[in-house]
Amino acid sequence: MIKPLSEYPNSDGFFGDYGGQYVSEILMPLIHELDQLFHSEVQTAEFQEQLNNYYRHYIGRPSPLYHAKRLTDHCGGAQIYFKRDELNHTGSHKINNCIGQILLAKKMGKTRIISETGAGQHGVATATVCALFGLPCTVYMGAKDVERQQPNVFRMNLLGAEVVPVDNGSATLKDAMNEALRDWVSNVDSTYYLIGTAAGPHPYPKMVRTFQSIIGQEVREQSIELLGQLPNTLVACVGGGSNAIGLFHPFLDEPSVELIGVEAAGHGLDTHEHAASLNMGRPGILHGNKTYLIQNEQGQIAHTHSISAGLDYPGIGPEHGFLKDSGRVSYATSTDNDALDAFQLCSKREGIIPALEPAHALAHVLKIAQKKPKDEIIVMNLCGRGDKDIFTVADALGVDI
Repeated sequence: MIKPLSEYPNSDGFFGDYGGQYVSEILMPLIHELDQLFHSEVQTAEFQEQLNNYYRHYIGRPSPLYHAKRLTDHCGGAQIYFKRDELNHTGSHKINNCIGQILLAKKMGKTRIISETGAGQHGVATATVCALFGLPCTVYMGAKDVERQQPNVFRMNLLGAEVVPVDNGSATLKDAMNEALRDWVSNVDSTYYLIGTAAGPHPYPKMVRTFQSIIGQEVREQSIELLGQLPNTLVACVGGGSNAIGLFHPFLDEPSVELIGVEAAGHGLDTHEHAASLNMGRPGILHGNKTYLIQNEQGQIAHTHSISAGLDYPGIGPEHGFLKDSGRVSYATSTDNDALDAFQLCSKREGIIPALEPAHALAHVLKIAQKKPKDEIIVMNLCGRGDKDIFTVADALGVDI
């Protein structure tokens, strides 16, 4: 009997060939403790009641399912709907996972939280829940991302977090995660590492997916209630993959629902200036798990590029590697220019300024919607708002603020 896709990973944390626990020996006892706690706590009535209370009264869930009618009319094809997770408290989907993980960190008795961030949205969400629970917070952020995400750096500081710029390597998300792992090894007894994406050593990919699956669960319920059917197609941007797997997972065993992830093609797949690990990478090990990675000929992690700091990562969550190989999810790409065009069009036609991350997904939606029948339904996860990106966009468009 073939195991349903939704039932992965196995007990060792593998999604087929991908995943696992490739970490320092000093971290293994903590990893095993977290794994046991997660599996014993997450389904209990007490934990679920506490989690759902924060989802509803603090984050503001459920987020709406919104018909983007003017964009639909613009394309002239399938009906375009947004899952509006940018309306969550802090402005993105990231806080769904942060609330769940900090509840576990408190259960473990940890007194300090560390994290990594690219676009800054996970850093803001981590700083937010640390302020809520009264825990000190250190956020590692690539120096390049600190420069292009100044609004979020200031927000983290306002929330009481220490933001540590990382100058190593490409000074982006990969390097921030490296520094966070070094900190964790040095302070393992007191510190909890709150990972923001669906990557890292097991149980993090499964744990992040579990907390982010509220997105897809709500889409199922809202689609049936509002539309009388499940969507025909689901689309989400993919950097590390947390928002996409949160949307996709409740639909993995629904073969009638098409699933599309959209990676950052940067300046083009024919250049070395992109972040399309699934389309252009090959399997390797990074940040505690085996997954698809962008590598040079010697197997070293290559530099990446995306106008979107949140997609500028040389790897991908291991479940996405598994889903690519299985054929259940297809992975497209959008360039910087595609995302900029979609960013502006959405702002002007829907009155919604999207983050540059979901603007990549929207660019692909605009391409496929016009080719689909008008009675088909596309749902895209609008996983972040674009306030944080106005300086980056203005600079790309040659506009002085």
